Amino acid sequence: MSRIGKKPISVPEKVTVEISDTTVKAKGPKGELSRDYDGKIISIVQNDNSIVVSLLNPDQGAYFGLMRQLVNNIVVGVSEGFDKKLEINGVGYRAQVQGKKLILNVGYSHPVEMAIPETIKVTVDENTKITVYGPNKELVGQFSAEIRKKRPPEPYQGKGIKYSTETIRRKVGKTGA
Repeated sequence: MSRIGKKPISVPEKVTVEISDTTVKAKGPKGELSRDYDGKIISIVQNDNSIVVSLLNPDQGAYFGLMRQLVNNIVVGVSEGFDKKLEINGVGYRAQVQGKKLILNVGYSHPVEMAIPETIKVTVDENTKITVYGPNKELVGQFSAEIRKKRPPEPYQGKGIKYSTETIRRKVGKTGA
């Protein structure tokens, strides 16, 4: 049995949750999200201000904890939202948002243009700090990873795009004598 799966999910006042056959839908101030689940393995029941996920098939304990956390992410996403912060390091490296595009100048001969997904908001501060914000945790994480993938940080000079919480292990270069 998953310890995380046993915890009830508290639903804030401004969020409405609707549970049908195999779908959980949540609606709140930040948007609307839904998630399908396997009704043969788990059951999801809504009490007054909480949601309880219970296991029907004892062989599927891992799915039980995962599904509880995914439903929790939906509830938190529509009420508060999620964000990821990235930093750009390097001389002449910068980013800007133009309409629904993120434009990165990260050392290539051309600027890299990325289309921003509909539910995601991207802000750039000081030309080097990117914040990706949205209600869907998966989309926010995926778009942040795609941004980072355009120029991952390199270990010798530390140039590139990294998460703000990430630390880059630096290597010592060659010493000429």
